This record gives sequence, C-alpha cells and structure tokens, in this order.
Amino acid sequence: MADDRPVPLDEYPVHQVPLSMKHVATGDRNAYDRCVFHVLDHQGRALLILGLGVYPNLGVIDAYATLRTGDVLHAVRACDALGEDRMLLEVGPLRIEVEEPLRRLRLRCDDALSYDLTWTADFPALWEPHHVQRRGGRLTLEGRRFVQAGHAEGVIRAGGEELRVTAAEWTGTRDRSWGVRPVPGEDGGRLAQDHPTEGFHWIWCPVRFEDRFLMVVVQEDADGYRTLNDATLVRPGHPDRRLGWPQAEITYRAGTRHPERALVHLGDPRAPQDLEAEILTSSPLAIGAGYPPADDWQHGSWRGPGWTDSRTYDLSDPSAHPLAAYGVTDHAARFRLDGRVGYGIFEHGSFGRHDPSGFTGFDSVAR
Repeated sequence: MADDRPVPLDEYPVHQVPLSMKHVATGDRNAYDRCVFHVLDHQGRALLILGLGVYPNLGVIDAYATLRTGDVLHAVRACDALGEDRMLLEVGPLRIEVEEPLRRLRLRCDDALSYDLTWTADFPALWEPHHVQRRGGRLTLEGRRFVQAGHAEGVIRAGGEELRVTAAEWTGTRDRSWGVRPVPGEDGGRLAQDHPTEGFHWIWCPVRFEDRFLMVVVQEDADGYRTLNDATLVRPGHPDRRLGWPQAEITYRAGTRHPERALVHLGDPRAPQDLEAEILTSSPLAIGAGYPPADDWQHGSWRGPGWTDSRTYDLSDPSAHPLAAYGVTDHAARFRLDGRVGYGIFEHGSFGRHDPSGFTGFDSVAR
C-alpha cells in the first residue's frame, strides 16, 4: 500500500515482530505507549505532573501538564494525528526530548503554563510487575512499566509566578508504560454488565531518598484480594532488595477517602520496616490531567488536528469537582524510612467496596 511505506525506525535492528515499527503487534484499539513525570518541591508548594501518550490503532498522540500551587490547578492539554516519527515526542506546546536514554530528559512547554526542565535520574530504572486485568474472560489491561527517581532543574511559570526548580529542593519521579488499557469509547459490552466492578483499591508509591529508591505498588479487589504487589528497594552497588508484602494503614480525612498520612508496613522478615507518608499537596488526575472519569478530556480522545486547551481550576471547594472522588489522586509526600527522609508520590485511589478498609460501597467514606 502506498501509505504503508517503511518509517525511519525500520532502519534499526529493534523489531520484535515481523511488522514495520509503525505498527504494534495487536489490533486492539486500546493499545497505548506513554510516559509520565512528577516534579515536586519539598515544602508542598508545587506539584507538576506531565505526560505524553500515543495510541497507534487510534492514530492519536496527546500530552498534558498540570501544576498545582495553593488551591489553583493550571492545565495544558493537546492532541494531534500520530505521525511516522515516533522519536518526535511533541504535541502542540508540549515537548519531551530524550537527551540520554534512562538518564537525562528535557521537558518543555510554552503556554499559559510553561516550563523548561532537565530531568536527571539518580537511580537505575526499575521494572514493576507485569500488570494484567480481565473482566470475565476478556483481557482489559496488560501493561509493562518501569519507574525511576531523580531530580529536576530549570524553571516553571504560571499565573504570573516563576518557580526556580533546583536539585536540592525538588524531587522528580517518572514512569514509562505500554501495552493495552481502556481508552474512551470502550464500554466492555456484555462482560462488563455480567462482571461489574464492586471495588478497586490502589497504591503506587515511588520514593527517592538521598542514597536509595523505594517503589511500592498495591492493587486490591473489593474483598482485599491482591492482584498486584511489589515493594523493592534500589541501592546503587547493591542487589535490588524485595521487601515482602506491603500493608498500608491509611488515615483519611473525615467524610472522604482523601489520605492525610499513611503507614506502610514493609514485610521483609529479616528486618521489618515502616514507611511513613505525610501528604504535602494533592492533584486529582480526573481534573486537568485527562484520567477517568474526567468529563472535559481523556487520553486517547480525538479532538481534531492541532487541538490545544489551557485552563485553570479552583480546588478550594472539593464539592465543585465531584468526579475527582472517583478517580486516582497523586499526592506529593514526605516519607520517612529507617531514620531517613525522602520525597515522592503517594498515588492512591479507593472506590466502591474495600473490606480491609471498612468501606462498604461507592458512597462509603471515612468517619
């Protein structure tokens, strides 16, 4: 076919299947490949989240950035038709440049929210467990993801304010994932009706300390059955250390499922430890960042060529954003472990029934 010629990446010996690098190995409409970055200051004054994703079987590339300062959330979102150059990570005003793979990346945006940052890894990238979900007999999510911790340097501007980002006072984390996961337009059909979701409980927690990196991830069903589990400690010059079966005690704000602090018991039988998390500031991913159940834009949605949107949200009144309570929230947090202080993300979502937490349904909240 005339429109199916080789693309530049086909010059390199990187193929995994007998297809052009233009194509993925599945025809599933929900195929995706994306990256996410978090940049946070150690006082809880600012949390920048940004990401870029491609959806090969939908022909879409999109990106977003949100910045929370105080009770204001600044957001920029953009989408366009996916081109043939997969090494060009640019959509509208948002751009990511891989200057040194797995080591140094440049993050830029030139809009009402603008930034120019160099993100540098302080630790090797770490694989998370293979992530698989099914609804009935149908595969709905299969993803591979690595996570990494480091620092950022540069400048962020929004709302007439300039923030100087320094390695000493800011932390950066990032992840890269690809595979299949639901995007807008996916209703699940009969299997979704026959297998309704009763509850979902999620913790995703990358933490950077001065001399080590800790990653904790937990996913549980309504009855507490664990479908994803890992706690791994990374120390340069040492083998990665598995820390067993993490168990979290979360203190929620009364009348909500918004965590204020948490204690995660790390079950290494040789030396049990507790990871303490203190929430500094929070950014609901359903507001501005395009994660479900956002009603103004979601990842993978086609909005036409060259679409860009900038806006601000007032987060001072949670009741003004009711959908945020049914989406995952990223919390910038200060952590303590074995006498060390670190910083990172306490990403959390708890919806519907969760027996271990005492939540009985979607309207159940902490007392």
